[in-house]
Amino acid sequence: MEKRVTLLKWLSKEWIDEVVRLAADQPERAGATARIQYVVEVPDGDDINYYWIVENGKLVESDLGELDGAEITLIQSYEDAMKIQKQQLDANAAFMQGKIKVEGNIGKLMSLLPVTNSAEYRELQKTILEVTAF
Repeated sequence: MEKRVTLLKWLSKEWIDEVVRLAADQPERAGATARIQYVVEVPDGDDINYYWIVENGKLVESDLGELDGAEITLIQSYEDAMKIQKQQLDANAAFMQGKIKVEGNIGKLMSLLPVTNSAEYRELQKTILEVTAF
């Protein structure tokens, strides 16, 4: 019998909650700690704001809205954010091409590279993609 996967609307509250659940078993990475605000610019609509709180490489909290005390703000277009989520655009390349604007503590952002460049994180991204409806 084939396993049915419930698809969750990208950037919805349910999708964000599922990302936190799926990320629960990611390995600890000492020093990879940051409070990140994401802003996804929606053409002709309200921007989507959500945040991550990462402690030692683990996503401990994420929700829609604005994060008080964010150390980093990542701003990207809806189209580029979707391409990154669909793994059609590498986030590091998007940053280097200026497609992701960064405000705040760049050092904190760099401290997350051991997480985002790990095999475990890449596998997590594939799993998230499998449950995402765009």
